[in-house]
Amino acid sequence: MSNKKLLFLLVGVLMLLVFTGCSGGQDSKSDAGMIGMVTDSGTIDDKSFNQGTWEGLGKAGAELGYKPKYLKPSGTTQADYDKEIANLHDAGALMIVTPGFKFENSIFSAQEKYPDTKFVIIDGVPHPGSDYSKIKIASNTVAINFAEHEAGFIAGVAAALQLKSGDVGFIGGMEIPAVQKFNWGFQQGIKYANANLGTSVSLKAENIIYQGTFSDVAAGQQLAAQMYDKGVKVIFAAAGGVGTGVINEAISRTKAGNPVWVVGVDIDQYTQGFYDADKTKSVVLTSAMKYVNQATYDMVKSLKDGKFPGGQTLTFNAKNKGIGLPEKNPNLSAEVISKVADIFAKLQSGEVVVADKGEGLIK
Repeated sequence: MSNKKLLFLLVGVLMLLVFTGCSGGQDSKSDAGMIGMVTDSGTIDDKSFNQGTWEGLGKAGAELGYKPKYLKPSGTTQADYDKEIANLHDAGALMIVTPGFKFENSIFSAQEKYPDTKFVIIDGVPHPGSDYSKIKIASNTVAINFAEHEAGFIAGVAAALQLKSGDVGFIGGMEIPAVQKFNWGFQQGIKYANANLGTSVSLKAENIIYQGTFSDVAAGQQLAAQMYDKGVKVIFAAAGGVGTGVINEAISRTKAGNPVWVVGVDIDQYTQGFYDADKTKSVVLTSAMKYVNQATYDMVKSLKDGKFPGGQTLTFNAKNKGIGLPEKNPNLSAEVISKVADIFAKLQSGEVVVADKGEGLIK
């Protein structure tokens, strides 16, 4: 080969390398790394916490260039959770998000074992065993909580305004603080509407029930049937799979010509309540939302920006728009939506304050 041909060949190779390098630089967003999630007992389409968390990771993946990955444990023990956290760590996860208080013990251990991995626990705080006196949020961990009492309150106001009069009920899953606060806030919302907005709605002690699990769909449907039989028109179901049973019962009755309502929880459950063939009508009146998806996205964004708030407990509430009702509420009248917006603004400003305790309320 002549020197001239060799020179042209070398120039061509160099140009190819330059263009390849430029192409990689333009797509650098795609090599940000992997972000992981370990699901609780449900799935990523559970219409609840798992789904909200996964949607947040998906949005972060699309917009920030991370590769989302989830693992579903084979069981619900700490050993099951520990195993999948370890698997995500070994796979190179930069951040691992865990939805729910059941991960408290696992994150307490993992944050020490894997100091170079970022952890986010939603609705929980890391501690050993059942000892809450030894809570520890390490510098690589963030604990996220929500003002469920405020979400329950605004849902109670909306339900009372739409119903105007009659009985409502509450069915919770496990009697844990997050679910209790939904109940207490809902009660305060009903009371506020009765005292200030001209409604006459009743929430009786017999119509407040904690089923004891988040998974027993059949039990949820049975409890809902008993309440609806007693004349309850709206049930606030903060109960995971148990709440699915409540929605199923409401669908069955409404299709049979006896319309009743459900207030959903955590995410917008409107589509879960469809009861017509065209999927245009739903038994879900509205939903007391915790913007888990946004909180998850925000934590990934903080990782991307180098501003991960490690060592902190963050509360998402009305003021920072971490809770609320769905953007669209087809089953609420325009008048109700307007009044609810006014009350929500008062929550944000502090003019209306909702207690996160059950003193003076039906437990």
